[in-house]
Amino acid sequence: MSRSFILTVSCPNRTGIVRAVSAFLFEHGCDIGEYQQFDDAVGGRFHLRTQAGAPDGVDLVALSRAFEQVAAEFGMTFAVSDGAPARIVVMVSRLGHCLNDLLFRWRAGSLGADIVAVVSNHEDLRPMAEAAGLPYVHIPVTPETKPDAEAQLLQVVDSYGAELVVLARYMQVLSDETCKALYGRAINIHHSFLPGFKGARPYHQAYERGVKLVGATAHYVTPDLDEGPIIEQEVIRIDHAHDPKSLQTVGRDAEALALSRAVRWHCERRVLLSGARTVVFR
Repeated sequence: MSRSFILTVSCPNRTGIVRAVSAFLFEHGCDIGEYQQFDDAVGGRFHLRTQAGAPDGVDLVALSRAFEQVAAEFGMTFAVSDGAPARIVVMVSRLGHCLNDLLFRWRAGSLGADIVAVVSNHEDLRPMAEAAGLPYVHIPVTPETKPDAEAQLLQVVDSYGAELVVLARYMQVLSDETCKALYGRAINIHHSFLPGFKGARPYHQAYERGVKLVGATAHYVTPDLDEGPIIEQEVIRIDHAHDPKSLQTVGRDAEALALSRAVRWHCERRVLLSGARTVVFR
């Protein structure tokens, strides 16, 4: 076995699915190395992720086409991936903690992805990106230039062949059109106080209310602001001794952890969309 690939499947739940998938892989000489499934009893859906080895010379495109017959029988949406690191574009504004964490994990080989470019509406984080050897694309955004700026963003994503866009504290709201263009391909991170403590200085607001938990949410970007399907959440317990500054520090740690996990799981094809929810095979 010289070629590893990942097959993900989602479909209405019924008998015979596992047998059909297993039989297909066996008939094509594939060896299953990792297998996970989830039977959603509430939603009546079936989700599967399997990593398998294919015989030398097997064309994964042809294998995917051959699987279409199985998919049609069971009403499946599916994807076959060669397991190569996904190419990602990271978007930032002025806060660099999430970018710094992603860069560290990328260079350490633990991100499961290749960062190919950094895009920002400010120049503040150019030194950080360029020190890592990455192109830094500055796209200023004003209310008047927003449509052109987002068109330029999508051009950058296409030109770098990026599979995923990571909003690592990018403090601009993307238009509905751009959200739809990037559906299932863009991940955002924010503090988990929402829908409470909206707007500016959320950690100061949380301090005034005496919160005891600080968290962060990583989710897919949708036209509904900060309400996309959740991939990962991180929660850290705090107490009365935390002032607003220390709350921010804890919150940034939570943001970096939740975002890096979400990015890695997405790029390892462990996240399957299921309506407004996700199935995450860890």
